[in-house]
Amino acid sequence: MQGGARAWAVWAVGLSAYVVAVLHRTSLGVAGLDAQHRFAIGAGALASFAVLQLLVYAGLQVPVGLLLDRFGSLRLVVAGALVMASGQALMAVTDGVGGAVTARILVGAGDAMTFISVLRLVPQWFPSGRVPVVTQLTGIVGQVGQVLSAVPLAALLAGAGWTTAFVCASATGFFIAIVAAVALHDTPERRVSSGDTVTLRRLGADLAAAWQHPGTRLGLWTHFTSQFPGTVFALMWGYPFLVAGEGLSRGTASTLLTLFVLVGMVGGPLLGILVQRHPMRRSWLVLGVIAANGLGWGLVLAWPGRAPLAVVVLLVIALGLGGPGSMIAFEFARTFNPPHRLGTATGIVNVGGFVASLLTIMLVGLILDARTGGRADYDIADFKAAMAVQYAIGAIGVAGILRTRRLARQRMAAEGIHVRPLREILVERGWFSAERLGKG
Repeated sequence: MQGGARAWAVWAVGLSAYVVAVLHRTSLGVAGLDAQHRFAIGAGALASFAVLQLLVYAGLQVPVGLLLDRFGSLRLVVAGALVMASGQALMAVTDGVGGAVTARILVGAGDAMTFISVLRLVPQWFPSGRVPVVTQLTGIVGQVGQVLSAVPLAALLAGAGWTTAFVCASATGFFIAIVAAVALHDTPERRVSSGDTVTLRRLGADLAAAWQHPGTRLGLWTHFTSQFPGTVFALMWGYPFLVAGEGLSRGTASTLLTLFVLVGMVGGPLLGILVQRHPMRRSWLVLGVIAANGLGWGLVLAWPGRAPLAVVVLLVIALGLGGPGSMIAFEFARTFNPPHRLGTATGIVNVGGFVASLLTIMLVGLILDARTGGRADYDIADFKAAMAVQYAIGAIGVAGILRTRRLARQRMAAEGIHVRPLREILVERGWFSAERLGKG
């Protein structure tokens, strides 16, 4: 039976694998300053580690989505956990740039297999009415992995040192691979569920059909725009910004990264409920989250010198909403595509945020290097100049959302589903007068 105790148990196993994947993904963020000293590199080279990791992640999303439709979640989750654990083991022992690059490639490849595989479990195990909320829970509770990197991993780095910290991360990955292999089930009926045999013609048809639907592209641009500010902050530049830019202690920075996760954990279910109740207004929820991110950074960037802690907290709260906002993108993929190509559509959507993230991470690193000559000696003015580049990436994303939303609504209208303008709803419910909204 969908949604029972067994469903929650299977979901918890998949969620645990995703938590550990996020730990691996964000480990370089808290180790960034240590990595610069260990490998004697500048901000641009450090950023290239994360960019390469995200490039591998994003580049594998569509192939992994196709494989997911063919081979199911269990096999991909286990494979992803093993690949990431191997990458962290290599990071623990290497003292050269080449080894570190290979390690992050492995982390990116394994990470690419995990999230969409866990997401695919949700509609298999839960009734459709519960899917939006469980999807939000998956994305947000999974960010506990960032807390694991921000607190215990950071503490190990500061105490026991680099090798011990990454060996522990690797061991955690191997353990979760064993747990998933034993306890995960693809569907209530079958432990391992396989799709139709993959052919080049079938691959091309599914990929083309998913991409051609404007709803899929709306999901991609939604993910592109709402996810990257939080990912850039958590994965790479948030910790250095807080410590080297804002002058906060490592402990305070770790606390703020934990707050970032907690905000998402609270906001995610709330957004999931709103999506469930107002499925025709999902894009407005996304645009609201994007506006909050823009306002949060605007306040910090406009503040003379270092911002007060209270202002930084407001920024972190705003950024914490980005993760839940980006999860709405997967609802677009699910509702605009049939089940047999859900993995493919989800993979396409998941490319968006990570492409935006890798572009932004690299641009921030290049700007920091240009201002400091490659030295890890930053001040708040350097970070403000670098972080402002996020507005250019965000503007591209908002334009994409508005265009594909219009196309998706045209497609829906042709199918007999008409979305009433929001201003009409607001007037009808008495929230605003017609004159104030330009209707009189």
